[in-house]
Amino acid sequence: MEVAILTVGDELLAGDTENTNASWLGRQLSARGASVERVLVVPDERATIAEYVREWRDAYDAVIVTGGLGGTHDDVTMDAVADAADVDLHVPDEAREAVERAARAYRDANPAEAERFELDLDVESWATVPEDARVIPNEPGLSPGAKVGAIDDGGAIYVFPGVPDEVHAMFDLVAGDFGGDVVSEITYTSAPEGAIGPDLEAVRDAYDVAVGSYPSGEGPNRLKVTGEDPEEVAAALADLEERVESPAE
Repeated sequence: MEVAILTVGDELLAGDTENTNASWLGRQLSARGASVERVLVVPDERATIAEYVREWRDAYDAVIVTGGLGGTHDDVTMDAVADAADVDLHVPDEAREAVERAARAYRDANPAEAERFELDLDVESWATVPEDARVIPNEPGLSPGAKVGAIDDGGAIYVFPGVPDEVHAMFDLVAGDFGGDVVSEITYTSAPEGAIGPDLEAVRDAYDVAVGSYPSGEGPNRLKVTGEDPEEVAAALADLEERVESPAE
């Protein structure tokens, strides 16, 4: 299963906010055997978001989009996803009710703040999703997510907010959609990266695997063997460990 991750936000591009969603989603997908093929950060621009979602939906089994949901002027992700899927936007009852429920809970828990800031939420702008989308509830937050299409029918688009806690909770609701045959094994070496190039190449040539080398500023360097056959990966890892110096040596 091949997946692409599109993270949306001017604040990510400016470095004002750390893009932890991309790395967290990558780990979750890889742990389930899916292959993450693309990760990209784009600005809050409707046409740009739509362009990549449309292109990647055709190329991969699923596209995950995070960020840019809600009712403020720069929240254009749902509009862009609807453009990419060539559908209109609408406000399903379950999404409207969820936003109203979350807004009431906030007012009840924070009466002084609600009165001070004259909180008058435009519910529909926060509850809008593409037509025919499955609403993904956002229990920790306000704006719901959406699933557009199906993995086995032209590709699926998953839309989450940008707040990490909300992404984590909402991904858990659809995690069962993701899987695959990709497996990885990790080993470590005390040898510098410049000294192990021939060993890595030899293992890549001998086995149907990918071998990655990830230097560490402190401690041993990490080596990762990835493939779709667990026995092939195990054999490649054993061969690699025979070739390179282990941290204990």
